[in-house]
Amino acid sequence: MNKIKEAIFGPVKITNLLLASLVIVFAVEVFSGGSQNTNTLLKLGAMYNPLLVVKGQWWRLLTSQFLHIGILHLATNAVMIYYMGNYLERILGSSRFLVVYLIGGIGGNLASLAFGGDSAVSAGASTALFGLFGAMGALGLLNQDQPALKQLGQQSIALAVVNLLIDIFMPGIDIWGHAGGLVTGFLFTIILGSGNWRSASKWWRLLSGLGLCLVWIFCLRQGMIINY
Repeated sequence: MNKIKEAIFGPVKITNLLLASLVIVFAVEVFSGGSQNTNTLLKLGAMYNPLLVVKGQWWRLLTSQFLHIGILHLATNAVMIYYMGNYLERILGSSRFLVVYLIGGIGGNLASLAFGGDSAVSAGASTALFGLFGAMGALGLLNQDQPALKQLGQQSIALAVVNLLIDIFMPGIDIWGHAGGLVTGFLFTIILGSGNWRSASKWWRLLSGLGLCLVWIFCLRQGMIINY
């Protein structure tokens, strides 16, 4: 009973809630026709550029973060979200952590819209996961006098870079979504601040906000061009 209370009300409650949501949504996929069935994925909210641009279904930028294509896809992302969440939610606080997670995922999907293939159907929490990598990197950079936090930041960026390099040689991987999530998570965490930890100066936050806006506007403009 105490473990259940800890999971629901403890310091990493949002991480646990997100993981539970991913599992529940995956079960819905399986019972709705299969997690690798294109029609099922589209019906439940996967990314497909023509539907965003032509049909105006912009909510897919959010919903696609909760869908996965196959059990291995889910398991890989879930393990890393659990690992990152156990550190990052405690550092940022639950509310900030949730916002960074969702915004990172949206930023990654915007990059995928801009530079990914228009005929591809994509889904997964990896855009949000890379947002967490970026967030930890930003916190490590801002807190150089905190050895543990500095090391976590360096490890997160290194892990993200290694994964991006692997993405280059892996077919079917949305490298643009990963890169977009990483950049968004980094910049947005500088803007948002970290509560009890050192935050960036006002000017760095303004510059980061301007940079993020420009990146998102460029992605939107680029993404509006659909090549069938």
